[in-house]
Amino acid sequence: MRTPQAAALTALALLAAACGGASGTGRPAGGGGTFTYVLPSDPGVLDPAAAVLNVTITTLSLAYDTLVGVSKDGKIVPALAEKWEVAPDKVTFTLRKGATCADGTPVKPSDVAESVGHIADPATKSPIYGVLVPSGMKAEADEAAGTVTLSMPKPFSFILESARMIFVVCGKGLKDRSLLARATSGSGPYKLTEAVPGDHYTFKVRREYTWGQAGATAKDVPETVVMKVVPNEQTAANLLVAGSVNGATIYGPDRARLEAVPGMGKRIEPVSNGEFFYHQGDDRPASDPAVRKALTQAIDLKELAGIASGGTGKPVTGLVLHPRPCQGDSVTGHVPAHDPAAAAAALDAAGWRAGPDGVRVKDGKRLTLRYLYATTRGAGTQAAAEYLAAAWRKAGAEVKLNGQIDTKLSESLNTTQDWDVVWLPIGVTLPSQVTGFLSGPAAPKGANFAHLSNDRYESLVAEAGKVPAAEGCPRWLEAESALFEAADLVPVVEITVLQASRNATYEQNAGLFVPTSIRLTS
Repeated sequence: MRTPQAAALTALALLAAACGGASGTGRPAGGGGTFTYVLPSDPGVLDPAAAVLNVTITTLSLAYDTLVGVSKDGKIVPALAEKWEVAPDKVTFTLRKGATCADGTPVKPSDVAESVGHIADPATKSPIYGVLVPSGMKAEADEAAGTVTLSMPKPFSFILESARMIFVVCGKGLKDRSLLARATSGSGPYKLTEAVPGDHYTFKVRREYTWGQAGATAKDVPETVVMKVVPNEQTAANLLVAGSVNGATIYGPDRARLEAVPGMGKRIEPVSNGEFFYHQGDDRPASDPAVRKALTQAIDLKELAGIASGGTGKPVTGLVLHPRPCQGDSVTGHVPAHDPAAAAAALDAAGWRAGPDGVRVKDGKRLTLRYLYATTRGAGTQAAAEYLAAAWRKAGAEVKLNGQIDTKLSESLNTTQDWDVVWLPIGVTLPSQVTGFLSGPAAPKGANFAHLSNDRYESLVAEAGKVPAAEGCPRWLEAESALFEAADLVPVVEITVLQASRNATYEQNAGLFVPTSIRLTS
């Protein structure tokens, strides 16, 4: 069985899981017209089996259906599948009748099975296998019954919930995947008609679409949707103010300006958790739990949260983003509290004593922390790095900051392992999506990049995975708390964005458009 590759971790850090949408003013203008949405970067290759970036997933969600959707409160709702039967190790979906691919061919259970099988095929080397598609998942179609069954080698809590992120490829693209680099071949309400990489992607509506999430149709949506690539966020904000575009996701300082514009649709949504991990390799200072807890106690996490998010974040209450399948707070009361005096005493007790220059030393080795972070995450990440460095230096550590671009950071995490602490925002929608990164074989042999070994976490995850999600949720939440209590990773802040709209309304769930929700307003 293939396991997730460690290289997929950086993809997880880029995969935002925004939910909700943006509201506008005025009355719906009905079907017709053009809705233009800003993408901060080019979505790249459009094959769903290669889609890990948020911009790619958002773009593809216009043209591809999933078997099920998710409501704002985290409940699973019908989409391409009208009903399902769940067992501990499998789920059987009955597809809606009448659903067609963009080329007019009927959507068949075998299309779903082939979509899943392609991702799971070792030859494909799909980066979403083991993340969005669970490792070991198989799919079997029954054309006569109109059903497809997704199964796992053993009981799996989120066998149903996993289907909400699997795009179903059908028609010509299923037979020739090379067509999907710059085209779409799905059963969604829109079809890609023009792709100009680095500039724009144009989609045209399929008015015959009647099988959307919870039975939604394409009757009243815009005729055309343009995904416009605008890398500069200030430019995107200016286009919104001018009414040249209808929607955008804003991360930075332009949020405040847009929120003050009369008539601007606006909603604040969470997209990822700001958090840092300690490297627990045998030769690292943080392999000692007392050191990890002391370093965490040296930090005022509330102050750090404000710095990292520019004051726009929310208190983090869990490892998984909204809408969560498991409701609850796994963070509060489970993270070592800010106490510099206790931190100093703990480091003394662990044998790390202050040297002549103030840097703590043990057995002739200095307490050196190499702090790794991505330079592409904005000014907040840089400011957070500087704040942490100052706090840890005050506690007696020598801190070396190492900002890197995403691709280099991935290499550092997975191959060279030249780090002691890393700031790594992760956006996932299911707690099962990160177990391979928080346990199991350590990098470079496995995906466990921080060399974590938390027996309580692993035991609770094993128990939770054997029962349906609702029954296993208390254990999943307790497992997260076990990580925080041991300072294996330290949750800091829930990063939020502004979903802004102008003369339009739309909804997104888990980073996916609900295309049938798009409306132009007047």
